[in-house]
Amino acid sequence: MAKISKHTPVLLQTAIKYLNVKPNRLYIDATLGGGGHAEAILKKGGRVLGIDCDPEALEIAQKRLAQACPNSLFSQKGEASEQDRVPPKRQWQLIKGNFAYLENIAKEARINRAEGILFDLGVNTYQLTSKRRGFSFKSRAPLDMRMDPNLNVTAADLIAVLSENELYQIFTKFSQEQLARPIARAIVGARKVKPIKTCQELTIIIEGVYQKRGKIHPATKVFQALRIAVNDELNNLKKALPQALRLLKKGGNLVIISFHEGEDRIVKNFLRENSQAGRLKIMTKKVVRPNKEEIITNPRSRSARLRAGQKI
Repeated sequence: MAKISKHTPVLLQTAIKYLNVKPNRLYIDATLGGGGHAEAILKKGGRVLGIDCDPEALEIAQKRLAQACPNSLFSQKGEASEQDRVPPKRQWQLIKGNFAYLENIAKEARINRAEGILFDLGVNTYQLTSKRRGFSFKSRAPLDMRMDPNLNVTAADLIAVLSENELYQIFTKFSQEQLARPIARAIVGARKVKPIKTCQELTIIIEGVYQKRGKIHPATKVFQALRIAVNDELNNLKKALPQALRLLKKGGNLVIISFHEGEDRIVKNFLRENSQAGRLKIMTKKVVRPNKEEIITNPRSRSARLRAGQKI
């Protein structure tokens, strides 16, 4: 059973500031994770629809929110169902789903408009530290990396079947890995000897390509690229952002935290294009990054970027 997570999300207070939480207004946390942002919204009097494709994340968040906000009313559905849909009277509801289908999820929950919508992209802390989910190069777990366990293809499947050139393209496109070609070649060579099934086995292959280590572990970018490919993260983001803008009330705020150049580029272009079209006002003239203190206390925050826009 999943343990209650008390991890503080990256840029938490900054995200809440840009959401501009108002009492009794509805906010959508499209990437619920451990529930840290949802908890902060509830404590300011807001109401929350929390969405995540990972059932374990939903379990963790449900426990956290029940503990942190014991007087709030709660409803959880594995999928949005006919009964007990999101508030008016309920203060929070959690639904299993992918934010690529944000409008459908909101419709099933009988939500027409939201005061604010938040995306905190990438892998959550529980997934990264889990000894069996296969997201971390520090793990001996099977190479899985599926945020939604119902997905058909794992990272091990990609490693087993993709050609050297296809692996090279993934490592280059999704993580700008400088040694993408020799790493792809090493993987193809190694799998001819035996299947590559665990995080540790892949990490050893990558370490063998690098002559020396830099500031980050040699396997960091390859694992990131595989995760993005397995979960189709960039395409899902492209699908979700226009839906989020349509769901927002006029004056509602859209807040996105990204950790990857590709994600940030999509967000930046989306905000700029819709600003030029007169559909939103960009609230963050420059990308917002964590301060030195937060980076020291939470090293994962070093690559975080926050951007926000207001629907007009």
